[in-house]
Amino acid sequence: MSDNYHNLTINEYRFEEDFEELSKIGQIGKTGVNRPVFSEAFFEARDWFREKAQQAGLESIIDSAGNHIMRYPCEDPDAPSFLLGSHLDSVPNGGRYDGALGVLAALEVLRRISEMSIKLPVHLEALDFSDEEGTLVSFLGSFALTGMLDQSVLKNPRGGRERFLDALHRAGLKENEILNAKRDPDSFAGYLELHIEQGPFLEQSGHQIGIVQAISGIAFYRLKFIGRADHAGTISMQDRLDAAQGASAFTLSVRKILLRDFSHCKANVGNATVIPGAFNIVPEVVALDFECRADDLEIFEKIQSILLDQARLDAERFGLGLEVEFLGKRDPVAMDPDLLSVIQKASDHLALSSQRITSWAGHDAQAMADVCPTAMIFIPSIGGTSHSPDEFSRWEDCVNGANVLLQATLMRIRGTNL
Repeated sequence: MSDNYHNLTINEYRFEEDFEELSKIGQIGKTGVNRPVFSEAFFEARDWFREKAQQAGLESIIDSAGNHIMRYPCEDPDAPSFLLGSHLDSVPNGGRYDGALGVLAALEVLRRISEMSIKLPVHLEALDFSDEEGTLVSFLGSFALTGMLDQSVLKNPRGGRERFLDALHRAGLKENEILNAKRDPDSFAGYLELHIEQGPFLEQSGHQIGIVQAISGIAFYRLKFIGRADHAGTISMQDRLDAAQGASAFTLSVRKILLRDFSHCKANVGNATVIPGAFNIVPEVVALDFECRADDLEIFEKIQSILLDQARLDAERFGLGLEVEFLGKRDPVAMDPDLLSVIQKASDHLALSSQRITSWAGHDAQAMADVCPTAMIFIPSIGGTSHSPDEFSRWEDCVNGANVLLQATLMRIRGTNL
């Protein structure tokens, strides 16, 4: 790598200007963003993104799954593509950094390389994956691109079938063509994604760059504790079969087990539905929605087994029945060791402190890791806050992350280590 490329950095002024412009699209309050996939604000952001890329002379493509792809081509039309990216969609009432920072950084990397007329042995692409946040179908774009999307998921989308079809119509997409977005795995040279951490580890440890070594697995269950409805005033405490007691006991058990035996892992009871749900009726059924997360496959399976066994014990303790409904899972994914080393070298070259870290949130990189070498770069999130208007990362950290992305990309695809 020549000295010009050795010291190449992003255009900080342009990068910040882009960030401020994009943050105004779908803005709510002073710092919030409401840009769900295929909403009017989302389409406006897409148009803005396409205009910026076209001004830079980049190719612009929207595939049949709604992924928005910017391309800096190499001379060989049959060469594979090295991908950078994240997502422009947000959760309702979300923050400015989640996803958007990674898309803008990817665009900036392509622009800098294009401005320098750097010849590459592969095509370089910046992607905005559709529906990463799962408003309609979780990871719709990246799962379609990698061939992991199943037709049954489209028939039963998490956001509702009618809502899904309406969104496709507004986006100009056709359900029967979504799976056509799948690309040949041999067409991928690799994937890098810059993202905010969405947790407090980097800020607390004082490191500037997180090198994501794994993305945790996550499993979803619905548990129904089944008792007997009775008059709350006339049935004695010892004679009632109160489904809420078993559900409450399990909720407390989850916390106790995780803190005692799996302190680095996560579990959450996020919703409870009480039936009949009246002041004067002993609860007959309580349905709990819960998830658990681990970054190691063996531990991931062990946690699920232990927590389900505990649910049965807590149900029996109160004389209740238990129904377990498995709602799906994604196994833990390890990042590519060679790409992790490249990120480390890029961080060292830029004199930035770094730390290996696990991502406890899901990302499009989980899908990409199934088809090509994949890794992620994290920057600190102040207070660990995310999916909130209070989401914030220092701008110097955003610039650091984008520069690591640029240098790691050049090191990897030019096959040169500094």
